[in-house]
Amino acid sequence: MKVIVLGAGVIGVTTAYYLARAGHEVTVVDRQEGPANETSFANAGQVSPGYSAPWAAPGVPLKAIKWMLMEHSPFVLRPQLDTRQWLWLAQMLRNCTAARYAVNKERMVRLAEYSRDCLRQLRADTGIAYDDRAQGTLQLFRTQKQVDAAAKDIAVLREAGVPYEVLDPAGCAVVEPALAGVKDKLAGGLRLPGDETGDCFKFTNNLARLAAGWGVNFRWGARIAGLTTDGNRIGGVALEGGETLRADGYVLALGSYSPLLLKPLGIEIPVYPVKGYSITVPVTAADGAPVSTVMDETYKVAITRLGDRIRVGGTAELAGYSSKLWDARRRTLEHSVTDLFPQGGDVARASFWTGMRPMTPDGTPVVGRTPYGN
Repeated sequence: MKVIVLGAGVIGVTTAYYLARAGHEVTVVDRQEGPANETSFANAGQVSPGYSAPWAAPGVPLKAIKWMLMEHSPFVLRPQLDTRQWLWLAQMLRNCTAARYAVNKERMVRLAEYSRDCLRQLRADTGIAYDDRAQGTLQLFRTQKQVDAAAKDIAVLREAGVPYEVLDPAGCAVVEPALAGVKDKLAGGLRLPGDETGDCFKFTNNLARLAAGWGVNFRWGARIAGLTTDGNRIGGVALEGGETLRADGYVLALGSYSPLLLKPLGIEIPVYPVKGYSITVPVTAADGAPVSTVMDETYKVAITRLGDRIRVGGTAELAGYSSKLWDARRRTLEHSVTDLFPQGGDVARASFWTGMRPMTPDGTPVVGRTPYGN
C-alpha cells in the first residue's frame, strides 16, 4: 500500500519507519529541509513514562494565577483573538478534577510505558544512537508542600506498577552527585529509575536514515496547501506550486499544525500549541553536571544531560503560533540550571530555542482514524 506521512518530526519519521518495515511504500512530506527541524529539534530529551501527567490537575487554575505573578514563571498566557485558544482553555479547566486527573494520568503512563518499551526494542534491533542514557529521572522538591503533594502521583505509579524511590536531600545527592553542594535547598525527591533520556533531533535524523534504507522517500521543502477529498476518502495532498501527491493512505503528523489542515475537512481536534523554550549548555565540568534528567518542580524545568551538553527545557506559554524568543524565558532556564548545577556548564555559550508542543486539554494524544476512509 502507498502511504503518505505528513510531517517529519519524531512521530512522522517513526511512523514512516515502521510502515516501511511492514512492507508499505512510504513518502514523507515536510516543509523543512531535513527531519526534526521544528518541535522535535531541541526539546527536553526525556523518556519519562512515570513522570507523564496531564497539566490539567486539581488546583492548577489557582496555581496558574500564582505562577503568572512569579519572576520566573513556568506559565505564561498571551491572550489571542482566537476562539480555539479560549475553547481549549475551557476544556482544560473541565479536566482539572481529581477524577479526570487520575483517569488521564493512568492513560498517559500506560501509553508512555508501551512507547518506552517499543523504543528499547527499536534500539536493540537497530543499534540506533542518540546520546541516550537509561539512568532514571529525579524530580526535585524544594518545599515540604511539594513533597506532600507528590503522594497522589505516587499512588498512580504504585497502581500502574511503575518503580519509584522517595529520597531525602542526601539521597538526591547520591543519585545526582553534583547536587551535594546545594542539597540544603532541597526538601526531597522522587526518582523513577526506569526513565531514560536522549536527543530527539539525533534520534529522528538517525531513524530517517534507517527509514530511507527501507525505501522511504522524503520530500523536503514541500509546503502543503491542503488536502483534497473524493467523497468519504482523501484524494491527495495538494502542494504549493500545483503538484498533488496521491496515495492509498495518509497519516497526519504535523503536531500543532494538524488542526489547521483538518478544519477545512470539517474535522475539529482539540490540539493547541503550547510554546516551550530550551537552552542547550556546553558542559564545562562533568562532575558538576547532571548524570541524567532532573526535574525542578518549583520552576517546572527539566535539566537533562545529553552527552557533552546540558539541555534545559521548560515554560508553558499560550501564545498562539508565535515563535518569538523572549529573554525572560531564557533567564528562568538559566536560573534553574545555575541554581542547581552552578559548576556544570557555561550558560553564556548556550543556544536558545523555542518550539510548539501539540497539547490536548486532557494531556492524552489524538490517535486514530478520521471519518475519511483512508
